[in-house]
Amino acid sequence: MLTGKQKRYLRSKAHNLNPIFQVGKGGVNDNMIRQIEDVLEARELIKVSVLQNCEEDKDTVAEHLSRGAGAELVQVIGNTIVLYKESHENKQIVLPR
Repeated sequence: MLTGKQKRYLRSKAHNLNPIFQVGKGGVNDNMIRQIEDVLEARELIKVSVLQNCEEDKDTVAEHLSRGAGAELVQVIGNTIVLYKESHENKQIVLPR
């Protein structure tokens, strides 16, 4: 579980990132969750964009992605979701205490 200070730090790191994944009409599926897990292992911090034609609510999509990938939900702002998961082999981000 992330503290408020850690979430603020991750939000500042994610500010200049571009969304890697887009959730559209098909919604969240198992293949997307596996791909997000792989990318989180490589990058630790990613953005996901929720398109307007997505049938699910952005908060529901964020919950599915974070629970499915075992990641921490850092932020939902607009139609963008920020996810963080500590990498086991490629650790890059050092969180403040």
